[in-house]
Amino acid sequence: MNETSPSTDIVIGVDTHKFTHAAVAITALGARLGTMTIPASSKGYQALLAWAQSLGSVRAFGIEGTGSYGAGLCRFLCEQGYPVFEVNRPNRQLRHQKGKDDALDAESAARSVLAGQATALPKSGTSTVEMIHHLKVARDTAVKGRSQAMQTLKAIIVSAPSALREQLDPLIGKMTLLRHLAALRPGPLTSTTASAKTSLRAIARRWLTLNEEIKTHDAHLEQLTGQLAPELVKAHGMGVGTAAEMLLLVGDNRERIRSEAAMAKLCGACPIPASSGKTTRHRLNRGGNRQANAALYRVVIVRMRAHQPTLDYVKRRTAEGKSKPEIIRCLKRFVAREIFGYLCRSPGPAQPTLSAT
Repeated sequence: MNETSPSTDIVIGVDTHKFTHAAVAITALGARLGTMTIPASSKGYQALLAWAQSLGSVRAFGIEGTGSYGAGLCRFLCEQGYPVFEVNRPNRQLRHQKGKDDALDAESAARSVLAGQATALPKSGTSTVEMIHHLKVARDTAVKGRSQAMQTLKAIIVSAPSALREQLDPLIGKMTLLRHLAALRPGPLTSTTASAKTSLRAIARRWLTLNEEIKTHDAHLEQLTGQLAPELVKAHGMGVGTAAEMLLLVGDNRERIRSEAAMAKLCGACPIPASSGKTTRHRLNRGGNRQANAALYRVVIVRMRAHQPTLDYVKRRTAEGKSKPEIIRCLKRFVAREIFGYLCRSPGPAQPTLSAT
């Protein structure tokens, strides 16, 4: 018999950190075989794989933090052809009962895989979606900095010397004000007026620089999202921002999202049972990816203003006695199903219409 005996199959759990990773190996029957600590580098990854192979036939790896500290190890193992599962942190109750150290966390990760609790495949992070992720992080931080710069400008103008404030009051339009402030000549710092002008000029130039940076990121994101999901970008109420957010949610390996229900759960758009006794009801899902959930909300609000099928649906559900929050929840669920069709479903039957939901 050339088949591997179940007792020789092993599962490796890994607790990842910035500089080191802790690994624990257990058998298919749950017996702990050993532990190992490796540096978070390519040599450490190779040492971990050699150690795991010396213990038996590796069934799978369970790794915490596949999107952060464990990203490098995850990509290395996937390139070697090993199954890798993403493991969540142990819950606080178990940590209070068993304590906390790296080996215990790694063993908990291995047992989660062995018990079938950890079934999520990690994002590969090796293609266009990872490029979108990098650009979107840069864009989001630039948008935040631009907003802070504008708020600071307004605060300084309000408390600026009267002569300077009266000089700026007649200026109409945001860009007119910013360009005027960026061209100020404060002169020597001998008065509060000069210091205020220096501050306003610096912040206005920062705002303009960030604004140009954001435009550049937007152009790149439009190009990449248009290549990956042209139909999603063109759908009513979607746009580049929503398409980028949903592509980040799905990842480069779209096969990890197996159904539209799983997509809705990832977005936090699926109803959660909240029944008890004679009461049968569902509540809003407060989990999932909150950025994706916010993107769904924006799409729904836009469609409720100017999308005729959505307007007809809202009218019908309102007549049935549904409240506006309940209708929005239903519409978010439908939009999640629609996005799954654009991103993950192979060509097949036509998508269901809104009136059929």
